[in-house]
Amino acid sequence: MAYGHRRSMAARGAAALGLLCGVLGLIAGMTDHWWKFGSTGWFTGGALLMLLAVFALIDGALAAQHQAAQHQ
Repeated sequence: MAYGHRRSMAARGAAALGLLCGVLGLIAGMTDHWWKFGSTGWFTGGALLMLLAVFALIDGALAAQHQAAQHQ
């Protein structure tokens, strides 16, 4: 497996889960349901997860680029 590829795959999975949490928050807010975390909790959690996924994706890309530069 390429260097940094595992981090990139984990970041993509986290981004998908963040999107799902954000959509659940929007659905909870539009239908006026009170789920365990409320609409703002789901939406905020999804936004935080997306932000962490973006940082992990950038870190994985930089690690792969650094490893490729060392092999040249």
